[in-house]
Amino acid sequence: MRYVIVSGGHIDDEFALNYLKENKYNALIAADSGMDFLHRVGIVPDVIAGDFDSVSGESLSDFSNREEIEILRLNPIKDDTDTEFVIREAIRRGATSITVLGATGTRLDHVLANVNLLGIGLEERVSIELIDAHNRIRMIDDVLEIAQKEQFGEFISVLPVKGDAKGVTLEGVKYPLQDADLKCFSSLGISNVIVDEVATIRVKQGTLLMIESRD
Repeated sequence: MRYVIVSGGHIDDEFALNYLKENKYNALIAADSGMDFLHRVGIVPDVIAGDFDSVSGESLSDFSNREEIEILRLNPIKDDTDTEFVIREAIRRGATSITVLGATGTRLDHVLANVNLLGIGLEERVSIELIDAHNRIRMIDDVLEIAQKEQFGEFISVLPVKGDAKGVTLEGVKYPLQDADLKCFSSLGISNVIVDEVATIRVKQGTLLMIESRD
């Protein structure tokens, strides 16, 4: 089951609209002000969720009055963000793959929190990715293969999270690594390039943040 979540960060309308048109999914959930993007491009979500403290009144009123949309109204006094709630709710509903649009933007605290939420996917063994017009961000703790013809952008970067990452191997890239240790406070894994048909990223111990990006 593939879910797409639209969160309330910055969204490039053209990119996000094309993404929704070109990719198949089973359910579309808008988290709070993520509704504003969907409302202005004329896409109706299956579910709207949040404490609704940042969505515009017009978007909320329109979607709330549609019988086909499920509404999950949250208490504004809570310990999680709307995005975290929606990710966990999607998993509870059977999601095996989740894409989050609108997870990045000018609020660095929210960006870092959303990146941190990728760890939920590792805990629950569910594929989660954050995508914007310039980046696809994932988190891995074992092996990931990326076909060159399917990569997102020109560059790939790996960063250790939760401490050092040990036994890191990068194959099929311009700057390979073999069974190396990436220290937590290091930029060694930044800005690599896929040169073979398939690149393989492997970590034996620890967790890597995997970022595909373009300028």
